[in-house]
Amino acid sequence: QAQLVESGGGSVQPGGSLRLSCAASGFSLDYYTIAWFRQAPGKEREGVSCISKSGRSTTYADSVKGRFTISRDNAKNTVYLQMNNLKPEDSALYYCAVTTRSYSTDNGLLERWYDYWGQGTRVTVSS
Repeated sequence: QAQLVESGGGSVQPGGSLRLSCAASGFSLDYYTIAWFRQAPGKEREGVSCISKSGRSTTYADSVKGRFTISRDNAKNTVYLQMNNLKPEDSALYYCAVTTRSYSTDNGLLERWYDYWGQGTRVTVSS
């Protein structure tokens, strides 16, 4: 059964770091563009970052540029989101999503671009 499983969430103080992982099972991530989204309570889900199939191209939301880094390890069938200098406003449920569509700077952070979603991992940033 094809599945995406996120992990690595938790509670951290402002300024701290977390690394989220999204592991795929039942299919190979080699053929997919991958993104991270997040949804805070009472807010709409928003795109955080995406990465091309090759890993050579990435896009970030303005709110996380310079703090978050997306990467992928196709050999491990896993994508990562390194989050540094975390702020309280980064608190949310983080999801990974994949699509067979090609990487797109215009569409890469849009929900409708993606076909399969994980269940999410929660990140809480507070003092």
